[in-house]
Amino acid sequence: MYGMSNQQQILLSKIATNNGHGENSPYFDGWKAYDSDPYHHIENPNGVIQMGLAENQLSFDIVEEWLLKNPKASICTMEGMSEFRDKAIYQDYHGLTQFRNAVAKFMGKVRGDRVVFDPNRIVMSGGATGAHELVTFCLADPGDAFLVPTPYYPGFDRDLTWRTGVKLLPVICESSNDFKITRKALEAAYEKAQEEKTRVKGLLITNPSNPLGTVLDLETLKSIVTFVSEKNIHLISDEIYSGTVFGSPGFISVSEIIEEMECNRDLIHIVYSLSKDMGFPGFRVGIVYSYNDDVVNVGRKMSSFGLVSTQTQHLIASMLSDDEFIENFISKNSEKLSKRYEDFSSGLYEAGIRCLKSNAGLFFWMDLRRLLKEPTPAAEMALWQLIIHKVKLNVSPGLSFHCSEPGWFRVCFANMDDETMEVALERIRSFVKKDLSAKRQRWQDNLKVRLSFRRLDDPHMMSPHSPIPQSPLVRART
Repeated sequence: MYGMSNQQQILLSKIATNNGHGENSPYFDGWKAYDSDPYHHIENPNGVIQMGLAENQLSFDIVEEWLLKNPKASICTMEGMSEFRDKAIYQDYHGLTQFRNAVAKFMGKVRGDRVVFDPNRIVMSGGATGAHELVTFCLADPGDAFLVPTPYYPGFDRDLTWRTGVKLLPVICESSNDFKITRKALEAAYEKAQEEKTRVKGLLITNPSNPLGTVLDLETLKSIVTFVSEKNIHLISDEIYSGTVFGSPGFISVSEIIEEMECNRDLIHIVYSLSKDMGFPGFRVGIVYSYNDDVVNVGRKMSSFGLVSTQTQHLIASMLSDDEFIENFISKNSEKLSKRYEDFSSGLYEAGIRCLKSNAGLFFWMDLRRLLKEPTPAAEMALWQLIIHKVKLNVSPGLSFHCSEPGWFRVCFANMDDETMEVALERIRSFVKKDLSAKRQRWQDNLKVRLSFRRLDDPHMMSPHSPIPQSPLVRART
């Protein structure tokens, strides 16, 4: 294990000493590069700009305004102190009733009120990380596997496998169809698992996608639900970015699909959190919403290991119960994300960089394939090292997302202010310009070399005084 001696490994458990956390992934290496040299516009203007962290910091002003107007929502204020003793003591691990009611209502609101969520099916956990592990413990045993379409969030390798002993098997999706999840790809991954004698217990999807920033269409969702129903395996739908959609087409939840078609609802589970939609990753509010009664009951017992503090529940319940605030937040947040997306995408376009067309999430899926020296994982890592250490931008390489095609990178755009965004764009423009200029020079140099060799090798380029015949016509006259 990274940074651990052999003696320490002997003293600790196998879980503690294995590499299951995935800390040696380039995804986390990028964070370390930023932490060791963080950009600051005054104190460290040449530092690394963090573009590998999917945080939404664009709408804090809306939240802060609400907090100032509603001091009673916090038990740490004079106005809210009367609730302190009640919230400081032990609470039922089901969660505060008002908290579950408010979260269920907010989940419906984010989905356009097209579906109603039952507060009694909400199981809380410490962020989406804890929620994913919790539902994995409920559904699978060590050695079992979940299918996961690629590219997928690198943290899944930690969240679902490290302590559970469960495997993740990639469903290979390709850029030729914008990385869509096809029935053919699902069947191929499932059949491969069968051949390897691996028991598949479920399929994990992210909708909207991390890292693609795209939403699943109606037909794809129906195909997925049909697939899991036919195979009798579980479906975990990670919908933590459902409130970040800022353009068409709109978001469709799996909860809407199962209202329209016949399926075994015991197989359907949703993971949600407030980390992305509200921008509260530090609050660690994770949710498992399962249509399976046993998962709800067992999940609540397991949630004892990662509850949301009652202080946080109290604040969130107050905030999410304010209908006027929620309507305003959802609308304004979408506008802010849309503007940042347009500003950033136009800046990349001016630099000659293309991205997968997207309309959700807090990131781009950036195509740098033409900057690779060759289409290999090694070339992608070499380019990434250059971007990290020379350009000083922490972007995440597609390899860490299990992308099958080298040259794609995830770039987060909502975790910085406008000034930092402009600095980042200028660095990208400068880098691309220099890289293309260097490539153009190498091409010209190679061309000169090839032409030089051609003059020496081509008999038609020889001196007219050469005794060697230059053409069949010459030979015919001698």
